[in-house]
Amino acid sequence: RALATSVRRSADPWPLPHTPEHLEKTTSPPDAPAPTPLPRPGEPVEKMRARLVYQSRKRGTLESDLLLSTFAQERLSTMDEGELHEFDKLMDEPDWDIYYWATGKRTPPERWLNSRVLDQLREHVRNEGKVVRRMPDLS
Repeated sequence: RALATSVRRSADPWPLPHTPEHLEKTTSPPDAPAPTPLPRPGEPVEKMRARLVYQSRKRGTLESDLLLSTFAQERLSTMDEGELHEFDKLMDEPDWDIYYWATGKRTPPERWLNSRVLDQLREHVRNEGKVVRRMPDLS
């Protein structure tokens, strides 16, 4: 009986972001419809702002949590109601889609191509000032 001389390796179940394996596993179908947001009739702007701060921290992936929570900390207080609603819609998208759209690794679907909020998020992600970022405290 012949013995194998090489070690058989199985695929990594947790590939690192930006690797081809991760990009392949986290790709949403191109024809996927936009998520349907929960209706929140009559929600006051300040309550929406507080909810978005919380939701930006609790996404499910550390990468998205860090990008979105620091963005929310820096920008939500100056957003008008229209921008808050747009950010709310963006938060309904899958984590890895937002992450890769923001980092420029994927082209967003047509519904996000002219988004001012996504452009601001991309600017935040570029971090041209080389700011050391950490998860903001909830206050």
